[in-house]
Amino acid sequence: MRAIFTAALLIAALPASAETLIVGNKGEDTVSFIDLASGKELARVASGANPHEVALSPDGARAAVVNYGGAAIDVYGVADGKRLATWDIGPNSRPHGLIWLADGRLVATAEASKTLVVIDGTDGRVLQSIPTEAEGSHMVAVHPSRPRAYTANLKSGSASVIDLESGRTVAHLPAGREAEGIAITPDGKQVWISSRGSNEVHVYDTATNKLVRRIETGPFPLRIAISPDGKHAVTSELQAGALGVYSVETGTRERTIPVSGKAEAMQVTILFRPDGKRLFVAETGTNTVAEVEWPSGKVLRRLPVGEDGDGLGWSPVG
Repeated sequence: MRAIFTAALLIAALPASAETLIVGNKGEDTVSFIDLASGKELARVASGANPHEVALSPDGARAAVVNYGGAAIDVYGVADGKRLATWDIGPNSRPHGLIWLADGRLVATAEASKTLVVIDGTDGRVLQSIPTEAEGSHMVAVHPSRPRAYTANLKSGSASVIDLESGRTVAHLPAGREAEGIAITPDGKQVWISSRGSNEVHVYDTATNKLVRRIETGPFPLRIAISPDGKHAVTSELQAGALGVYSVETGTRERTIPVSGKAEAMQVTILFRPDGKRLFVAETGTNTVAEVEWPSGKVLRRLPVGEDGDGLGWSPVG
């Protein structure tokens, strides 16, 4: 049964020095705010339909959460969990991947409308709606120093390369079946695309759009993240309940980190803390987020969240 929550009943004050984990609970249309010092859920508030990915403002004070079941983005204050605004981005619909850029803009994939949407981070105005020219544009990554965005296209099995200055798609990178996860190395030299339908990762040179290597992975690698030091790529392998760890330099699979070890945990989103000492792993099947020590791979604890907790965001603000 879908739970119904009201912000007035569930909001609690967060400690002033807390780190906060924000979780989109897609199974009940809520967002959880977790105090990482205590591990306690201090707020759970209502969201729009089917909340998925989470992005933090550059100062960490606001959290944006997409409404994958509609055409809007909710914005919350991290310090108190209150919903500050709901931005309508229609006719762009089914927003999923989301990044808040350092210049204050947001970029979001809109899967149903096959667009990448650029949004003003002050008032939610849609600045650009750029066709991705692909089906199922699901996740997004943005180059750290060039005006380039990359969308992972589930149905097309590719990544679209989008020039944010001209507002057009300039290339398509073949990436296997059901390309979903996407991440760019901190130096901006490579984009890594994980494809859950063919159990592989494709690595491309961002300067030339040429394939660097193809890597076989564990089962169902539907997310990928690069460690903050740029040395490792990590895949979230749902059917194994595990993480695959790869050398960015060589592409070699170095090890497997068991998290739950079970497909039933429905392991999805992974997120590094910016200092690289922790990795958060959403387990939608058990309504928990596993906190994993990095690089040891030790599961330190499991944080209770709402139903089908999936999208993750980290903030230094409490």
